[in-house]
Amino acid sequence: MEKLPANGRARCRSLFTTHAEYSDISPTQYDAAYRWLEEAGLLHSSDDNLPVGQRVFRAALLTSDIYWFPDADIHVREPAEVPIDAGRAAAALGLSELQAYQEIHAVRGKVDTAERSRIGAAGEAALAHLLSSSTAARIEHVAAHSDGYGYDIAVHAGRRSLHIETKATTRRNRLTFFLSRREYEVMRHDAYWQLVMLQLTDQLAINAIASIDSAWIEAQLPADRSPYSRWEACRIDVPAEQAVSGIPRLAPLLDRAAPALLRGSGGAISASQPERRD
Repeated sequence: MEKLPANGRARCRSLFTTHAEYSDISPTQYDAAYRWLEEAGLLHSSDDNLPVGQRVFRAALLTSDIYWFPDADIHVREPAEVPIDAGRAAAALGLSELQAYQEIHAVRGKVDTAERSRIGAAGEAALAHLLSSSTAARIEHVAAHSDGYGYDIAVHAGRRSLHIETKATTRRNRLTFFLSRREYEVMRHDAYWQLVMLQLTDQLAINAIASIDSAWIEAQLPADRSPYSRWEACRIDVPAEQAVSGIPRLAPLLDRAAPALLRGSGGAISASQPERRD
């Protein structure tokens, strides 16, 4: 990338395949690298004012399908947590650990709110449909017409009623959800409130269901320390032992033919595991 602008592809190829300084690079490797640069858009990039190493590292983050990328906001919370593979690549490109951390968060560490909303809406609709076909109780998808209730689905069954706040994810081995202040306030005062986690397939079908205890949730939340500020949303990681399969509070209302997912005898939901730096 440093030599191409002044020399062109043919001259650079000759240089990389004949000069002793680059004897460790074969013509096949050079051609593969050139194709990647072209596919990544680096040969026609508008960021020419950035150092080459930074441009290549940023392109690698955008084009590579590495398993930890979707969870970068969780796994990489400080420079010391930059995964070894990313750290080595950054060092080879002349970037420090701090620069690698900054690039990872600039490119991959942002929460995709549109995608989160899409997955959440799909989970709500799927659970509402599943409940409607599994119980004689009246099911109301309240979030379909208002997001101000503090929950998404109402199960109307007298004293056995339930107000379900759904949190859906397509992630594996990581059970994380965001709780809003409104949801928290409703949880505190509504005895019918229940948080239900849905693990969805890539096609947004329900793969597993788990209930999370409200008392445990409240114990994880931050405290407001000043009359001039308060938290409005909190991210919570759920350990495996806190994810109870199915929706036990609905058990008395379920039809005999209700699916195992609701009863808690279906597949277990994958919850948060200890983090590894590798």
